[in-house]
Formats: sequence, C-alpha cells, structure tokens
Amino acid sequence: MKKTMSTKHVLAMLVLLLGALFASAAVQARKDDMDVDRLNNALNQLASDPNLGNYAQADQALARDAVNQLAQASSSDRPHALYIAERRVDQAKAQAQLQDSQRQLSQLDQANAQLQLERSRIDATAAQQQLDIQRMQFQIAQQQTLQAQAQGQAAADQAAQAKAEADQARKLAAAQSRVAAAARRQAELAAKAAKALRSQMQDQNQPSSGGSDGK
Repeated sequence: MKKTMSTKHVLAMLVLLLGALFASAAVQARKDDMDVDRLNNALNQLASDPNLGNYAQADQALARDAVNQLAQASSSDRPHALYIAERRVDQAKAQAQLQDSQRQLSQLDQANAQLQLERSRIDATAAQQQLDIQRMQFQIAQQQTLQAQAQGQAAADQAAQAKAEADQARKLAAAQSRVAAAARRQAELAAKAAKALRSQMQDQNQPSSGGSDGK
C-alpha cells in the first residue's frame, strides 16, 4: 500500500512538473509571439506612414526577414535573433527618416535655388531698367546740350549782329558829326563873308572927305 501511494505521489509530482514546464513554455511562446507582433506592427506602421513608407524599402525588407527568422528561431537562438530583428527595425525607421529628411532638404535646396534664380532675374530686370533710365537721361542731357549750344550760337549771332549794328551806328554818327562840323564851318565862313561884304559895301557908300573939300 505504501509502495502504491509512493508511486502515485511520484506520478503526481511528474504531472505537476510537466504542467509547469508546459505552462512556462506556453508563457514563453506567448512572449515570443508578442515580440514578433510588436516588431511586425512597427514595420506595418512604418510601411503605412504617408511620409516614410516609401523610403528605405531595402531596410524594411531586411527587417521583415529578421522578424521572420525570429519567429522561427529556437529558444537558444532566440535572444540573438530578437536583438538582430530589433536592430533591423530600428535601422529601417532611422533610414526612412534620414531619406525623408534628405528629401525635405533637397526640396528646400530647390526652393532656395528657385528663389535665387528669381532674385537674379529681378536684379537683372532692375539693372536693365536702371540702364534704360540712364540712357534716357543721357539722351535728354545731349538734347539739352544741343539746345544750349543752339541757343548760345543764336545769342552769339545776335550779339555779333548787335555789335555790327552798333559799329555801323557809330560810323554813321561820326559821319554825321563830320558833316555837321563841315556845315558849321561853311556857315561860319559864309557869315564872315557876308559880314565882310556888308562892311565893304558900307565903306563904298560913305562919301569921301577929300572930294568934299575940292568942291
């Protein structure tokens, strides 16, 4: 009887031990499934991300392969496979973010280049407009110079004409003065001649004193 009880006790202990082992294995299996699900979910979120999903396709494929290897790994290989799978997933995320940042930087560079091109175009247009203004100012200055020269020539011509007229007037005045002087001299001579003639006539009209005595 004691022997039978002892055997039953051993069998019960074995059953309990096996149950514990199966339970532990089940818990470990569930934990393994949770790791695989967690990494797959991370990859699915990355693939469905509208900004990052199209980047790092090769790294995403390597990460999924590593997760699949984790799901198939034995218990002894599992820690290493988990480490590799987690690093692959992290690398896929980081590479996708890097490529997206590079895309944004490229867009910024293109936008900056476009702005620089537009600024250069505006500067060239402004320079052309300034050149046109300076050309018009030069043409106006030339016209004003020609006008001033024409006005100066006209003034010089008028001055020369006025000088010639003044010279002619002085010559005419001098000639008139000489004529007047000659007329005055003629008048003076005529007056003297008339006076002399009157004096002579008066002398002739007076009786002689000697003739009166003879009578």
